[in-house]
Amino acid sequence: MPQPKLFEPIAIGGRTLANRIVVAPMCMYSAEDGRMTDWHLIHLGALSHSGAAILTIEATAVLPEGRISYADVGLWDDATEAAMDRVLKGVRAWSDMPIAIQLAHAGRKASTAKPWEGGAQIAPDAVHGWQTVSASDLAFAEGENPPLALDHAGLARVRDAFAQAARRAVRLGIDAIQIHAAHGYLLHQFLSPLSNRREDDYGGSLENRMRFPLEVFEAVRDAVPAGYPVTVRISGTDWVEGGWDIQGSIAFSQALEGRGCAAIHVSSGGLDRRQQIPVGPGYQVPLARAVRQAVGIPVIAVGLITEPEQAEAIVATGDADMVALARTVLYDPRWPWHAAARLGASVSAPPQFWRSQPSGLRDLFRK
Repeated sequence: MPQPKLFEPIAIGGRTLANRIVVAPMCMYSAEDGRMTDWHLIHLGALSHSGAAILTIEATAVLPEGRISYADVGLWDDATEAAMDRVLKGVRAWSDMPIAIQLAHAGRKASTAKPWEGGAQIAPDAVHGWQTVSASDLAFAEGENPPLALDHAGLARVRDAFAQAARRAVRLGIDAIQIHAAHGYLLHQFLSPLSNRREDDYGGSLENRMRFPLEVFEAVRDAVPAGYPVTVRISGTDWVEGGWDIQGSIAFSQALEGRGCAAIHVSSGGLDRRQQIPVGPGYQVPLARAVRQAVGIPVIAVGLITEPEQAEAIVATGDADMVALARTVLYDPRWPWHAAARLGASVSAPPQFWRSQPSGLRDLFRK
């Protein structure tokens, strides 16, 4: 049988990955003051043996006020860096899977409770709460405390924090960086006309609304070594009339490509409560396809990709170059093993697990 496309190598920036499966960043809400804990060692350690091509650390705040919740991971000082270093050393002692990190700032969607505590915004003067910031002083939802619109000094502080977190990531030996510009978080708040009502050079036209996210990308790019992969996650559309759309996403992706972006990860939504999302298997793949047809860098699709044949069809037909799994791989941490078995491919697995190889699949596992 020919090798399935899903298990062919691919180059992202200056790095070649073993297959086309990405473990997407997934918030665990289990950090303490931004510091990773043993939960992250267990969680990332398990996924580092999944057989995927690369494992992405969850949304990691570049400033304390950039966390979604008070229990989010951060990388803004020596203490958060040391905690992440401890976890990474534990994972790497037993796995050589490449590790990426998603650098993020939640903007007006910050200062929330954990999802299993309701996930509501916490007031600035309450325990675990703080004042949020955004492109404009528009609250995410009715009744929430409105954010402060970032002034030019605030923009510089956020931009510099992304760059400093990138330097820390490189120092930690992390293999790639993804900048989070999706799901209604700060950089997406600048991109969308629904959340950006500024009247300066950072608001109004598409060019102006892209300005700050592009400045953040350039700051991160300039903070890392030449050839180091810096990628961006975008929301292809807000799913709201008059909001951010696929045409804006294409223009933004092309601008990123021109600045050296290594890959674009296409998700959607998250900015506006009025969103009407046609949820179904692979519902975001058409957005990835549209971006892929407009750029020459790899594009990653994500969203309700659950079946191996579905993932193979996405990459084999050219809708996207890679697929990213989040909830799917939380539910089944060995999904890449099972996909390789179904599609007739082989997958990397540690020797401690080799005796679990089914008797009819003698070539499933490799070092």
